[in-house]
Amino acid sequence: MASSDVKDLEYGLNRQDSERPPFDDNLKEEPPQLEVDPFGAEDTAEIKYKTLAWWQCGILMIAETVSVGVLSLPATLASVGLVPAIILIVGLGIVTTYSGYVIGQFRQKYPSVHSMADAGYILLGPIGRHVIEVGQLLFFLFACGSHLLTFTVMMNTLTDHGTCSIVFGVVGLILSLIFSLPRTMKNVSWLAVTSFLSIFTAVVVTMIGVGVERPGYGEMQLFRKTNFATGFTAVTNIVFAYCGHPAFFGFIAEMKNPRDFPKSLCMLQGFEIILYTVASAVIYRYAGQGVASPALGSAGPVVRKVAYGIAIPTIVIAGVVLGHVAIKNVYVRMLRGTEMMHKRDWRSNGVWIGMAVVFWVIAWVIAEAIPVFSNLLSLVSALFVSWFTFGLPGAFWLYIYKGEYFSSPAKILLTLANVGLFIFGVLICALGLWVSGVAIHNDHSHSSFTCANNAI
Repeated sequence: MASSDVKDLEYGLNRQDSERPPFDDNLKEEPPQLEVDPFGAEDTAEIKYKTLAWWQCGILMIAETVSVGVLSLPATLASVGLVPAIILIVGLGIVTTYSGYVIGQFRQKYPSVHSMADAGYILLGPIGRHVIEVGQLLFFLFACGSHLLTFTVMMNTLTDHGTCSIVFGVVGLILSLIFSLPRTMKNVSWLAVTSFLSIFTAVVVTMIGVGVERPGYGEMQLFRKTNFATGFTAVTNIVFAYCGHPAFFGFIAEMKNPRDFPKSLCMLQGFEIILYTVASAVIYRYAGQGVASPALGSAGPVVRKVAYGIAIPTIVIAGVVLGHVAIKNVYVRMLRGTEMMHKRDWRSNGVWIGMAVVFWVIAWVIAEAIPVFSNLLSLVSALFVSWFTFGLPGAFWLYIYKGEYFSSPAKILLTLANVGLFIFGVLICALGLWVSGVAIHNDHSHSSFTCANNAI
């Protein structure tokens, strides 16, 4: 790759995307629908998608990522000890910042990419597209299932198990479906602002609550001896807390200026790393070894209800953002290059609503089938986050710089780093599947599709 081509990968360019060929020479067999921007020209379109400012994109990314994951982190500290867990939180935060930047580089090089499936086509052709397409859809289904599960825990807490947990799950399903109906990210971004404020306030209330009440379910431990399965489950829970990467291509595609993506990424990662480190350490310090997962359950009865009440928007909206990205991926896949995607008629709306209904019903079934919060997070991390956050970004970099791996000392270091990123994704997947399977098999504390109180 010539030096001018390398410079084209940087975000500070003055050149427009349209001035660069979207694909390398070896990709000339691309089907026509993938050689253009996924939304095409929108000057006269009824519905315009490319409307996000960088800060709106950042808010959406925070709303999507900083929600369910942060609630599992204090229990992770209890599993492995304060010091190893903090090192993991900060270290994985830095690694996922880099892998997110690589995703942005790949999208800058290939501006037709709208999803991980499109990127899979560039890497591996039709087989890569189909495999990754199924994988990303399953990820979003499982992740949204975890939000519906959290919704039932929250409702059981607020109402003291006022009715059957399945009913609460159906209520969460209906709310998520209603908020998923807007077709553009910009409309969802205004909901995301509420989610952003909600999770931050709920976590702060929880920290203050446990600091004042000092429930002290066993003393905090700096280091803790544990078995491999428990320790690695803690790692996968931290990985899940940084699981926003599968949606990044979709967010970039709806930005006014995709070259601003690094600003959005830094906004997300800076907020994540600081919040995760401070909140998990403070809650674990005062709640001790018996800290709950989700962590909002660690406070006393009154503070717990207040925190869960404040967290309602993020529990719902963060799942909605994930669901919206998943539905949009399928929607664009079906209607790409057609006028129907930009219309407001009954057919376009009907297709969108139908997809949303099917998606949220399946997510609800998953939530009812795997009713243990931490086990579900661990399974999702192993199956999907391992690839979308680590393995595939490593492969993206290796593809972009194919033939230049040893062209300079800096390239050699980056090559080793990205090979390591890919291998790390493989290990998280293989070992994570094993430990999450063992945990789900051995946990008999909750039953599937039951009316029982899952907040206990």
